[in-house]
Amino acid sequence: MRVFVIAGEASGDILGAGLMRGLRSLRPDIEFAGIGGVQMQAEGLRSLFDMQDLSVMGLTEIVPHIPKLLARITQTVSAITVTAPDVLVTVDSPGFCLRVARKAKAARPGLRTVHYVAPSVWAWRPERAARMARYVDHVLALLPFEPDYMIRAGMTCDFVGHPAVTAPQATPDQVAAFRARHGQRIMTLLPGSRNGELDRLLPVFGDVVRRVLRDRSGLNVVVPAAPRMESRLRAYFAAERDRVAILPDAADGQAKRACFAASEVALAASGTVSLELAAAGTPMVIAYRASWLTTMMVRRMALIEDASLVNIVSGSKVVPEFLFGDCTLDKVLPAVMALLDTPDLAADQRAEFGRVMQMLGRGGEDPGLRAARSVLGALTR
Repeated sequence: MRVFVIAGEASGDILGAGLMRGLRSLRPDIEFAGIGGVQMQAEGLRSLFDMQDLSVMGLTEIVPHIPKLLARITQTVSAITVTAPDVLVTVDSPGFCLRVARKAKAARPGLRTVHYVAPSVWAWRPERAARMARYVDHVLALLPFEPDYMIRAGMTCDFVGHPAVTAPQATPDQVAAFRARHGQRIMTLLPGSRNGELDRLLPVFGDVVRRVLRDRSGLNVVVPAAPRMESRLRAYFAAERDRVAILPDAADGQAKRACFAASEVALAASGTVSLELAAAGTPMVIAYRASWLTTMMVRRMALIEDASLVNIVSGSKVVPEFLFGDCTLDKVLPAVMALLDTPDLAADQRAEFGRVMQMLGRGGEDPGLRAARSVLGALTR
């Protein structure tokens, strides 16, 4: 059995690797081709090209990269045609992956196509589901309420659970060792993993950090950094280096997990990291800025107010969110200080995190294995 699998960013690389493990456990004869990062390559994938070529975010930020992305789409469709897989699995990154799926389906009409991570049609642009149904046969959903949207649009869909629920967590010894190194009171800062995100968020996040350090003498800040962002973050916080530690993004994630579990609060850019923090029980504040045009477009098209998956899944407002124009020092700082100074607020968040993890599949079968069963089941329908 041949599977062509594509991931375009780090979160998709994790999902793709879990799916590959699950498929191999069920079908030892399986062969993989496609595009992926270090996680999928560790599972035996030889990536067609560097996945970082696809890691572009934002409605307007993508424009300068269009020529290269179009060339990569053509290259990928050609590789699929030559490989002649039994199934094409695209993982998230819809801007790239769904274009590839559409062109590959046109080139090989009998190709079975699966998309992993349902598009958030419940949040914006609901018409995407109907368009996607023309060239996607089956969808793997991370959130329990998503299959209904996909099925109504004409695709089959299974809820397979979110990988955050089975991610390993730090042990008490690891947390104690982390605090011994970085301090007994810790705040985690997560300003994003792309240069554009740092450009927009560091001015606000940096001001928040400096005010917190000024007003809380016993607290230190740790910044888990993607490898390509490490030197920039070290330079930015050079004046605070005695109390701001830049944590290299360890390949096994152990240091980051210990950081989350050891922290009293996290200030994070909006994204999937909010579920990683929730899985670790780390109280958090979410903030985000985008380019002016992206902000205007999202505001016009958004069907919901929340960005944090914790709030979306739970239907609550337990995680404070400060998006676009609300991402300012005057609004973000009080929310961070409230979590540091009010134990009941932090306890309320932790209780809601536990409920969300149960809703996302904690205690059930590994999401990667569930996804693999769903893919194989879709092929026999």
